Amino acid sequence: DGSLYLEKFQINPRHVEFQLMADRYGNVVHFGDRDCSMQRHHQKLVEETPCIALDDELRRKMGETAINAAKAVDYIGAGTVEFLLGDDGAYYFMEMNTRLQVEHPVTEMVTGADLVCEQIRIALGDKLDWKQENIKLSGHAIEIRINAEDPTRNFAPCPGQISEYLPPGGPGVRVDSHLFNNYVVPPYYDSMLAKIIVHGKDRQQAIVKSKNALQELQIKGIKHNAEFAMKLLNMPEFESGNYHSGTVEEKLEELLARD
Repeated sequence: DGSLYLEKFQINPRHVEFQLMADRYGNVVHFGDRDCSMQRHHQKLVEETPCIALDDELRRKMGETAINAAKAVDYIGAGTVEFLLGDDGAYYFMEMNTRLQVEHPVTEMVTGADLVCEQIRIALGDKLDWKQENIKLSGHAIEIRINAEDPTRNFAPCPGQISEYLPPGGPGVRVDSHLFNNYVVPPYYDSMLAKIIVHGKDRQQAIVKSKNALQELQIKGIKHNAEFAMKLLNMPEFESGNYHSGTVEEKLEELLARD
């Protein structure tokens, strides 16, 4: 009866989400998928789009499911429907985040959409500028979260003063950050310092650009996770695309032991 709630246990699923935008006139579109399976303690570390585990048909089905979910509640604005994806191609609704998310820039990189602008337009009462058939994914994008934390001390928060900050640059490289020289990272808020987002013609180029961007990044004065992020990108499981939401946890001890 209704007093008992059952939830299917998923073994090593992928965490795949779809970016939605809906106006007040019943128009809803999705801007493709994102693979957010590189996680520690269910916190995302590296995100990429498109998810290489999806073929065109599965991507279409999951996208339609996300749109139908938004329409069922008369949703308006930016939102993200998140799924767990099994090895057998079965997918399960996990949650909907009713906002723009940290990883939205990878979607902007592959679609050319300005999601922030579109969200504001919808809030002002405008109709969506986009139709589903006009949304195409071009190339591959990866986002890396740079946090003020020390991986060698169980990822302890590391507030303090930034003595030097030099972000990476170049074609296809975007950095979203509030940092500047002598900025003081407070202990009261989220530890995120920056997001490094890269776009390549394909996944392999995006991975190479991501590694180059991490090597160029300079943040001095406090501990941060850039070196750990490089280890994630060098994981055979990530490079092959054969990873799931528990891969980082499974390999964490090995990752921390690497030079």
